[in-house]
Amino acid sequence: MAVQQPLTVQGAASSYPVIVRPGALADALPVLVREHRFSRAIVITNTTLAPLYGEPLVEALPDATLITVPDGEQHKTLDTVSRLYADLLAAGADRSSVVIGLGGGVIGDMAGFVAATFMRGIAFIQAPTSLLAMVDASIGGKVGVDLPQGKNLVGAFKDPLAVIADTATLRTLPEIEWRCGLAEVVKAALIADPPLLDHLLRHGPEPADDVIRRAAAVKIGLVEEDRLEHGPRAFLNLGHTFGHAVEQVSGYAWKHGEAVALGLAAAARLSEQRGLCASGLAGQVESALAALRLPTRYTDLDPDDLWRAMQHDKKWRGGAATFVLLHGIGQPVIVPDVPREDVIEVLRTLRTEP
Repeated sequence: MAVQQPLTVQGAASSYPVIVRPGALADALPVLVREHRFSRAIVITNTTLAPLYGEPLVEALPDATLITVPDGEQHKTLDTVSRLYADLLAAGADRSSVVIGLGGGVIGDMAGFVAATFMRGIAFIQAPTSLLAMVDASIGGKVGVDLPQGKNLVGAFKDPLAVIADTATLRTLPEIEWRCGLAEVVKAALIADPPLLDHLLRHGPEPADDVIRRAAAVKIGLVEEDRLEHGPRAFLNLGHTFGHAVEQVSGYAWKHGEAVALGLAAAARLSEQRGLCASGLAGQVESALAALRLPTRYTDLDPDDLWRAMQHDKKWRGGAATFVLLHGIGQPVIVPDVPREDVIEVLRTLRTEP
């Protein structure tokens, strides 16, 4: 099999590769670490992935230590970060060390935040093992942790040295996590790749490596145009204002990808309601999500609670509701000052009786 050329992201100081192919953990990542002659390699992963991929990776790396944290978004907190700092010091990490975030978006966010802040910043490599992380969370340098009031309210921008996406790890990904990643693929298609949405409807998410690269390319394009999210990069938040609120209000019983899928359906309906797009867009979006077995309805949450949770969203300005909506497929737009009653009405139309 021919090895595809890596995608490349232009970061703040230099460019970095995004390698998407099976086997990359076993070959590309150890080579990269050896080339840089780091004093220590610290692999941060969760208790689920440690025996599957963490332990073999540490064996393949020079002077490596494995640090594990509990699995789940509820552990993406400053308390966990504090423990990780202590673990890094105990492992002998210094300013010449590298942190490798091995896992999904939670691990990548948290390990990246640790790398950005430990000793004022040390080298970092993203090694995503979930579809969601491969197409979205690992690319672009945004890292952080949650507060009780909302997601990712404490964070930094930290460009990785590389993103090593070993698609062989997707073989052990639970079905629900695979579907969650597909929500971010649909988001990428809605933002900037209409033919990708058509492909998903006709052929599903296969071939996986090509679908991943196309979705990743959408994010790379927006990241390079707007690294610090002052403008077009905010398009990547399509569906996320709704989605983050669903996660928080549900106590993270809703997984990120499921919540984003519902958020995409809500954003499409809000776009129609406000006359931004042609009638039928919401149905098209919901059909694509349903074809991938992603949720477009909810029963267990209160619309007023969701609205209150949205008020902590980072994209709001001066207390005014700001949403990423759609003029059409591939035509996102940032809409400020959306009235509460419009949002509540959309949320009510998506709510079904238990």
